Order: sequence, then C-alpha cells, then structure tokens
Amino acid sequence: MPFVDKLKEAVFGKPYDPLNPETRQNLAMVAFLAWIGLGADGLSSACYGPEEAFLALGQYTHFGLYLAAATSLTVFVIALAYNQVIELFPSGGGGYKVATQLLGPRAGLVSGSALLVDYILTIAISVAAGVDALFSLLPPGAQAYKLPTQVALIIVLLMLNLRGMKESIKVLLPIFMGFFFTHAFLILYGIVAHAEGLPHLIPDTIAETQQLTQQMGWVFAVSLFLRAYSLGGGTYTGLEAVSNNVNMLSEPRVRTGKYTMLYMAASLSFTAGGVILLYLLWQAQYVPHQTLNAVTFGAIIDSWGFGPTVGHGLLAVVLALEGGLLFVAANTGFLGGPKVLANMAVDSWVPRQFRNLSGRLVTQNGILLMGLGALGILLWTNGDVSVLVVLYSINVFITFSLSLLGLCQHWWSSRYDVDHWKSRLLLSWIGFTVTGGILIVTVVEKFTEGGWLTILITGLLIAAFALVKRHYEYVRQQLRKIDALYAPRPDWGEDLPEPPLATEQPTAIFLIGKNRGLGMYALKWINEVFSGHFKNFIFLSIGEVDAESYGGKGALRSLQYQIENSLRYYVNYCHSRGLAATSYAAYGTDVEDELEKLVVQVATDYPNAVCLGSKLIFDNESWLISWLHNHTALAMQRRLHMREIQMIVIPLKI
Repeated sequence: MPFVDKLKEAVFGKPYDPLNPETRQNLAMVAFLAWIGLGADGLSSACYGPEEAFLALGQYTHFGLYLAAATSLTVFVIALAYNQVIELFPSGGGGYKVATQLLGPRAGLVSGSALLVDYILTIAISVAAGVDALFSLLPPGAQAYKLPTQVALIIVLLMLNLRGMKESIKVLLPIFMGFFFTHAFLILYGIVAHAEGLPHLIPDTIAETQQLTQQMGWVFAVSLFLRAYSLGGGTYTGLEAVSNNVNMLSEPRVRTGKYTMLYMAASLSFTAGGVILLYLLWQAQYVPHQTLNAVTFGAIIDSWGFGPTVGHGLLAVVLALEGGLLFVAANTGFLGGPKVLANMAVDSWVPRQFRNLSGRLVTQNGILLMGLGALGILLWTNGDVSVLVVLYSINVFITFSLSLLGLCQHWWSSRYDVDHWKSRLLLSWIGFTVTGGILIVTVVEKFTEGGWLTILITGLLIAAFALVKRHYEYVRQQLRKIDALYAPRPDWGEDLPEPPLATEQPTAIFLIGKNRGLGMYALKWINEVFSGHFKNFIFLSIGEVDAESYGGKGALRSLQYQIENSLRYYVNYCHSRGLAATSYAAYGTDVEDELEKLVVQVATDYPNAVCLGSKLIFDNESWLISWLHNHTALAMQRRLHMREIQMIVIPLKI
C-alpha cells in the first residue's frame, strides 16, 4: 500500500463496504448515542440561551421565573410537534422535507437554505461559546488567543467527522456525560441550598409584576417578557436535528427517534429551566469576561468552603465540561448540515457532488463545506457570541415555523382520513404560534444589530440555489429529448440470439452513466465512424452509493435494479442488431475507482479493447457550469492512459 494511502487510512480509518448489511447495522445509532450526537446541540444551548434571555430582562429579574417556566414548556411543545415529523418522514430530512412535501418546493428551498446557515452557525457559536466558557478561567490577557483556539477546534472536529459519525460521537461521549451529571448536581444542589427562598419566589414575583404593571403598564411588562423570551430562542435550537437524521438511527427508526426526542426534551427542559432558576435564587450579576453560568456556579462552589484554590479548580472542571459540551454540540452541525445538503442535492438545488459519500460512508463534501463556512463566519465576527446568537436564532426559527406550518396544513387536509387529527393540529398550531412569534420579535429587535445580515445571507443562498436548479432542469429537459429517441422496442426481447464473444477481436468498452441517450449516442457514433471494425461490445456501469441510495430502506436494492435494467437495455439492443455484447456492474462510493478496477479486469480478458465515454458540452461554458457536472469521462481517460489503456471521449453538445 502506498504511503499516501496508509496515511489516509490512519487519519480517516479503513473504508466500509456499503453493500454489506452489517455495515449499516454497525453505523446506526441507538437512542442513547443519538441523544449525545444529536442532542448535544440542544443541551449545550443551556450554556448561552438562558443567559441571553435573563440579561435581556435588565433590572426586572423577577420575570426570570416566568422565563424558566415558559422555556421548559416550549421545549416540550416543539419536541412533541417534531415527533410528528419523525412519524411522517421516517427516512429523515426534517424541516427541509416537511416544507418541500407539505408546503411546496419553494418553501422547502427557504427551509433548506435557512437550515444550512443554521448548521454552519451551530458549529461557529458552539465553538465560540465553549471557548468563552474556558477563557472565563483565564486572565484578561489571554483573550487574544480565543480566536486561534476556536479555529483549531473546528479543524479537529472536521477531521473527527471525516472518520465517521459514530466514531466522533464515541470520542465525545465522556465530555457529554460529564457535563450532564455535573450540571444536574449543581442545579439540584443550588436549588436545595436556597430552598428557603422558594416559598417566597412565586408571591414575590407576582407582587413585583403587579407593581411594574402599575408603574409602566401591561404593554411594557408583556413586551419586556416577550423580548427576553424571544432573545433566549437559542435555547430551543437543536431540537430539529433528530428529525433531520432519522435515517442514521437504529431500527425501528421511529421509536428510536421518539426516545431520542424524549431524552433531549427532558434534559434540555431541566437544564435550561434550572439554570434560570439558579440565576434568580443566587442573584447572579453580570461580570466582565465571565459567563453568567461561571458566576453562578462559582458562587455555589464557593459556598462549600473548600477555599479559593480548590474552589477555582472545581469551577475549572465544570467550565471545562461546559466548554467541552459546546464542542460536542458543534458536532451536530457536521452531522445535520451535510444531510440537508445531500437532500437538496437529490432535488437539484445544490451541486450533485454533495450527494457523494466517502469510503467511510460520510458526505465528506458537505462536512468540508460546513467546516469552511464555520471558519469563515468565526473570522468575520471575531468569535463574538452575542453577534452569532442573533444570526443563529433567526434561521433556526424560520425552519421551525415552516415545519410546524406544514404540519398544520397536513393535519387539516387529512382531517377526514386520520384519527385524533384535532389534537395533532392543535399541538402543531401552538408550536407554530410560539416559533413564529419568536421569529418575528427576534427579527424586529435584532434587525439593525445583525439580523439583516442573516436575512441577506439566507436570501443570497436561496437565489443561488434557484439558479442551480434552473440549470439542472434545463439540462434534464434536453437529455429527456435525447433519451426519447432511444425508447426500447418490442423486437429487443430477452430471447434474442446471443452472438458469441471473441476475446481476441477488437472490442469497444462503453462506460455507461445514468442517461440512456448518452450511451446510445456513443454506440451509434462508434458504429458509424468505425463501421464493422468492432466485434465485441461491452457495457460497464457503476452504481454510485450516495446519500440517496444509502439513506432509505430498500434504496440499495432499487439502485441495483436500475443499473441491471439499464445494462440490459444496451445488451438487448446489440443482440437485436446481431452484435456480440455483454455487461458488467459494480457498486461503490467512488465511481472512478470502481470503474478503473472494472476496466482493468475487462481489458485483461479483451486485450484489443478501446474504452468510450461521453461528455456534455455547453454553449458559453463557465467554471461554474463545469463545476455543476461531474467529469468522469475525462478523469477516466487520464487514469486509463496512465495504464496504457486507450479511451475516446465523445462530446455531446447541449
């Protein structure tokens, strides 16, 4: 094995066999691992969402009790609503598929674009907030090293995810469990230690609220609460991740997905609500260069009387785990973002390369894009969490709102066919009202503070994706016209005589893709230009195992059927013309590698062979149009020429 291949295997691991049934079983996640891999984003938002909401109250901190209750309730409402998404879309896709299939392709485009920006920001904000938590322990002079630390951590996470989803989760498992148990203990202890304040908390809150409304009016009080509640919307992020990645879960997927959602909702509701309650009971105040969690947990640990050295050490452990969980949460962006890109690539909104899987069966192009996008946004914002939270919250609530609106429409249109549709419709409507309200308030409040940038970025993505779709649709229409010229005829039956193959005779090896017209064009071209020269006609095709064919149940069998049916078409055509023909197929994630192996194998048996492939040519072809299409024919020509195997690339102008 060459040194480069050995190094690649050491870094990324050995490739998997996508056709081996045990591979999928080994990669699928049970509910516990899914809670860690997909739920960390939601749970980690307790490190910054409650703080944003509480600080937005200003001096009116008594509203924190309402925030704690509203936050816990909202988490469960959204989680229960998204259980319906898991039921309706057990193959995954989440908000993008919900909006596409229930509201239409344009709504799906908006939802998918918002989700992509959201997942990039998930990585950026999680890493930035995690580094903030860690640097709360360091002197102010260390702040200059925050951004380089954030960049390094994103690169580490990117490399972990290129190794595989399950591997990255196992590495991060101790951090997640350490965070959960330490924070659960601190929250419970903090509440019990100040339990004497609990009996007075509700009456005092009500009295202070009445006093405020008498002085400032109900409109002011309600507006203040809604503003703080909306600005804490980052707390609910990550709840859509399970529905987006159902296909990654172990069977039965729907049940596993619901258990994962339950774990996520319970842990996030307890942690976020409990943290806000701690702010109230321990009268937390903002301290420069420290998070509100650091201030509160520091006060709790100091109350144990261990002394400054031990106390600082314990706080360091807590904040290190808090920062670590945020890094685990960043992993959700690397899991969910590529999945959205793959789904959008299937629908031709984004370049088809984002459907491709690596040898480790991960969508490596999507992972790389997520990592580069997060690095770019971190460098642009200088890792400022307050700016990132604004960008983050708006996009995630666009997706929430569209998904829940789609569910409302679905249950209303299915009211005559589905039992208990009223309760499901009510739940979806409540969820839509909550998420839509948070979206509107956040956009209005933060429009001039960075909200406009989120809308601009998402809008530019929507426009770019629409142009990509338009191009692919045009090409598809042209290829349909070519395919229509070569429809199968009744005289191409299976019982035709099969002329024998002669291994020493001139042989034409055709590298066949998905479009019948391209293959037939090459076949007719070779017979016209080299009439009667070739005696054997061999057709090779590779079934590319991509995110679509590996995602759904039975999708691989469907891919195999399509490949076999396509090859049978060419062989039957040749037999109907009295030509000796046969076909070979292989399957894998790398089309070029598999084709090269297959060609070498066939060329060994047929030494007097020439390979042929087709390539689309466009008027005014630019680098962008060139990037939207694969260049398998040209890449194979280079590879085969290196092996001294002849290949002709036949251009077909669109």
